[in-house]
Amino acid sequence: DDHVRVRAEDLSLNGFTVEYRGSTGDRPDVDVPAPLVEAAMGYIDAAVDQARAAADAPDAGFDITVESDIPLGAGLGSSAAVVVAGIDAATRELGVELEPRELAERAYQAEHEVQDGQASRADTFCSAMGGAVRVEGDDCRTIDAPPLPFVIGFDGGAGDTGALVSGVRALREEYDFAADTVSTVGDIVRRGEELLAEADPDADDPPEELLSELGRFMDFNHGLLEALGVSSRSLDSMVWAAREAGAYGAKLTGAGGGGCIVSLDPTPETQTALRFTPGCEDAFRAELATEGVRVEVPPDADADAEGEAERERDSDDGNGTETGADSS
Repeated sequence: DDHVRVRAEDLSLNGFTVEYRGSTGDRPDVDVPAPLVEAAMGYIDAAVDQARAAADAPDAGFDITVESDIPLGAGLGSSAAVVVAGIDAATRELGVELEPRELAERAYQAEHEVQDGQASRADTFCSAMGGAVRVEGDDCRTIDAPPLPFVIGFDGGAGDTGALVSGVRALREEYDFAADTVSTVGDIVRRGEELLAEADPDADDPPEELLSELGRFMDFNHGLLEALGVSSRSLDSMVWAAREAGAYGAKLTGAGGGGCIVSLDPTPETQTALRFTPGCEDAFRAELATEGVRVEVPPDADADAEGEAERERDSDDGNGTETGADSS
């Protein structure tokens, strides 16, 4: 039927389950604050809309469970990961398998809708394709890169992406030097891309020269972003803690205003230092994934399917009437 049920029990907010019928434009009546429902459901709604459109199944219903270890709204692409995985899972359930680039495009359109036209293609393209990617406007490419030793620091908060993006846009329009600063950020990213292009993507351990130069670019990048007003006291504290612990470089990630920093350090010192930094709620390592969205079948899935088939066979009373099967 056209029901949509979503379970989200392990996110960095109080988990809940909601169910509603019909178009995803109809909001459920649940006893939790409206902003909480909007934040948790907006991306799922958009993913369901995209999956229904891709499969030409406007009345398809879904039972969706979201499990995530990624902090929400913290600059790590949690919404993109949920949207990409949601569209892929839902379309596969409807018998349609999307190519990664089409999946990335549909996920971007979903985020574009939810974020009032301010979404970037970077997170959705990365989630769909995997590995390192280069995104500049509508130009999206995968690039080769060696495994980089990332350490993430999380302050427990989340920035207001829309407000931060609008603030930077206003600065660019008012001051030429602010526009020049944004342009310089782009120049730094392109220099980093050139460094990665020269590196051996198959190297087990990136050379120190590469890490040192990338780290310098990260430090420059963070300083410019701070000047544009998108950093915060907690993000700056974590960046400096990482640098003082010996990281090659550190910078905020995402829109800023709160959330996460990313640092470059193969040793355990930065992670340890961040865990003892006031304002840091969590610190963990992150590896560069070699693949994007993928299907994982639970170990007991085959047994469950066989059991369901057996129950359906047992429920046939010999006259073609199934008395025990339940479908929706």
